Order: sequence, then C-alpha cells, then structure tokens
Amino acid sequence: MSLIDAKDRFTAPEPERLIPATARGGRVPRPLRRFVGVGLLVLGWHLASVSGVLPAEVLAGPATVVRSAARLAATGELQQAVLVSMGRALTGLAIGGTAGVVLAVVAGLTRLGEDLVDAPMQMLRTVPNVALIPLLIIWFGIGEAPKIALIALATAFPLYLNVYAGIRGVDQTLVEAGRTLGLGRVGLVRHVVLPGALPGALVGLRYALGIAWLALVFGEQINATAGVGYLMANAREFFQTDVIVVCLVVYALLGLAVDAVVRALERIFLAWRPNFTGT
Repeated sequence: MSLIDAKDRFTAPEPERLIPATARGGRVPRPLRRFVGVGLLVLGWHLASVSGVLPAEVLAGPATVVRSAARLAATGELQQAVLVSMGRALTGLAIGGTAGVVLAVVAGLTRLGEDLVDAPMQMLRTVPNVALIPLLIIWFGIGEAPKIALIALATAFPLYLNVYAGIRGVDQTLVEAGRTLGLGRVGLVRHVVLPGALPGALVGLRYALGIAWLALVFGEQINATAGVGYLMANAREFFQTDVIVVCLVVYALLGLAVDAVVRALERIFLAWRPNFTGT
C-alpha cells in the first residue's frame, strides 16, 4: 500500500455542514417575508380609506399618496428636497460622529481622559436636544448652521457611549496576551483594543443614523427654505395629509437605506465573528 493510499484510507471524512431549518428550501424567501407586515399595513390602510372609515381629511389613502409622490417627483421637488436633507444629515453626522468617537477614544484609553471627559458627556447627554434649539438659533442664526449643529449634538452621544463601552469591554486576557507577544501601547491599541471595540462602534453608528433623521425633522422646522421638512411644513399649513405622508415615507426609506449600509459594513468588518441568526 502506498503512502498516498494509506493517507486516503485513514483521513477522516469532512463533517457535514449543518444548515438551519429556516435556511432550507421549501419556505418563503426571507426578503419576501420581510415585506409581508408592511403589505398588510398598507392593505388595511387602503381598505379603511376606500370604505370611508378613515376620511381623506384625516389621512389620505395610499393611492392619493402615490399620486402626490409621482407629482412631486415629476416636478423635481422631491429629489431636490431629499438631496438637501441628506446633505444636512450626513454633514451633522460627520461632525458629531467624529467628535463622539474622538472623545470616546480619549476617555476609554486613559483614566485621565475618563476623569476629564466622561462626567461632562454623561451630564450633557441627558439634556433634551430639542430644548437647545432656542440657544442654537441665538448662537448660529436661522440658516443652515443651527440645523447641522442640532444633528451633530444628537449623533455625538450614541457613538461616544458605544465606542467607550466597546473599548472598556475588551477582554483583559487579550490585552495580557498582546503584551506577552511584545506589543507596545500603540500596538495594543491598534491590534487588540480598536478591533475589539469595532462591534460597539458599528452599533453606535446605527443608533446615530437613526437619531440623525429624528434630529433632522426638528432641525428642518427652523426657518427651512428647502428639504423634506420644508415640504412637510408647507403641507401642514394647507392640510395636505398626502404630502405629509410622502415626506414621512421618504424619511423612513432614507433611514432604512442608511441602516442597510451599516449592516453591510458589519458583514464586511465583522466577518470573523460568528453571530446567532435566529431559528
């Protein structure tokens, strides 16, 4: 018997890969199932509208909302408003997110930084952002600056809290192992602490993106002349519930889109960490 034959004879067969029951064939695809709840909600809304249970003066029906959305898209108003609102949200997120991450790294890596940074941040995060609108108007006027500042303030705290918790949640055993392997302070931060804090940072980013749209709704009520909030404010003045619903749907779709981007980043950067996906 040759060595090759002996190796083939005694090599253990590869274990069969287990496939969750929900991932096997014969079931409704998950993307389709995710839309079932939304479809039922829209169907109930439509039936209530056509039957007269839900008057058009209270809330326009789905067909009217779709026609209004098509009309706004045909004139270019909707696309222009979306671009303006996205610019405000992303600018505020970039400013507030950068500040939150930097402060979290300072507070998480050193005890001195924690003593200087954490207490003020914990105190300020309890202040309602909406209550700051009058001060922001006094400080920055009624242009774009107070809107972006409101979004920046709202998004800084979720990122700070999650990045800080992620850094302090790194397993001390991994840190000691890195020191045993000869890693210095910079090496430990780069190869152990920051990768360990990445899951928390991505969770904070998802929270921050959701809060960014909430802050945008309030911010665009500050003397806005463009944006989705401006369309909504005009529609409110003329009792156009169909346009208001269009704006709300746009906010929701934008939130879903950016959340999907963060989910994709999680799959890319956290591919090394197996997670429970449900049963």
